[in-house]
Amino acid sequence: MVTANRVANAAKFSERVSKYFRGVWSELKKVHWPDRSQLITYTSVVIGAVILVAIMIWIVDSILSFLLGAIL
Repeated sequence: MVTANRVANAAKFSERVSKYFRGVWSELKKVHWPDRSQLITYTSVVIGAVILVAIMIWIVDSILSFLLGAIL
């Protein structure tokens, strides 16, 4: 009885996994993939934004370090 339940559960599990991956594949077909020029543009924007935020954090950190050093 226990082995029959395990076999049935394994079959249900494999059906669920199969259904999940069919759904994933179906959704991936709907994705609009960027072409090379769009990819380069979007990547440059992201890298530029990361550099800008890093510089802003560095400036604020330097100011706070200076103020903390002056207080102590």
